[in-house]
Amino acid sequence: MKNPVSNFTVLIAFLVFGLTYSQNKENSKFEIPYGDNSKVGKFVEINKTKIYYEEYGKGEPLLLIHGCGADIKSMENQIDFFKDKFRIIVADSRGQGKSELKTDSLTYNQIAKDWEGLVKHLKLDSINIVGWSDGGIVGLKMGINNNVKIKKIVTMGANLRPDTTAVNSWAPKNVKENLDEAKKMIAKGDKSKDWNLEKQLDQLLYYQPNISHSELQNVNAAVLVINGDKDIIKNEHAVEIFENLPHAQLCIMPGETHYTPGSNPKYFNSIVDKFLTEPFERPTSKWD
Repeated sequence: MKNPVSNFTVLIAFLVFGLTYSQNKENSKFEIPYGDNSKVGKFVEINKTKIYYEEYGKGEPLLLIHGCGADIKSMENQIDFFKDKFRIIVADSRGQGKSELKTDSLTYNQIAKDWEGLVKHLKLDSINIVGWSDGGIVGLKMGINNNVKIKKIVTMGANLRPDTTAVNSWAPKNVKENLDEAKKMIAKGDKSKDWNLEKQLDQLLYYQPNISHSELQNVNAAVLVINGDKDIIKNEHAVEIFENLPHAQLCIMPGETHYTPGSNPKYFNSIVDKFLTEPFERPTSKWD
């Protein structure tokens, strides 16, 4: 879990469920320092926590939500592509990047509420969402909550539950090993890193989410469910999510993984762009 995906093919790399995020900022291919842009970066207090966010472009609002343990920069390929088409709102989720933690037990419900608070702070009438990994889970949570008006949601590599019916068996095993290590280091009083944050992120992945099929029925937005065919998330689980959403499309990307938004952004962005810009429909192959 601690070994990064090769940096020469992708400047960003999630490790199991996106828990650890590795990037080489000095070699970023973009002139704009996404995630560390003092010209546009702002802090806002939401739910008693300082949340850092950036905005780019004009037009219909599009939220880009990163995965667990990552930050704004992880979505740089999506920011740079979509900023000429949408008003991009991208933030460091609670406890990650520049945003404060301010909790003893991080939950997807809390992160979703933070994003909803940001939408209300910006007085956005309606939004679209692209969420990667845990960001996809947050997008689904926001769709279930219906606290803000959402037109479309793209959920990439998301899961409804953390067990091996949804994810490949090696993933929770590695997360549990990291969780045990974090608890051990906290007990020893080790200060070499923020083990409390590590523990909360590990617990988030190991015990959550727990989304039911009936909850998915509450999602009014149109949803594109995306998976790589060799994802952390099992293909059959992506189909399960798709089948239980009232307004959804499904895309299993051939020859792709959980990391495709970073490793093959041109391909990923083209799929997302088509979904966001064309009228939603769920056609049938049925004949009379």
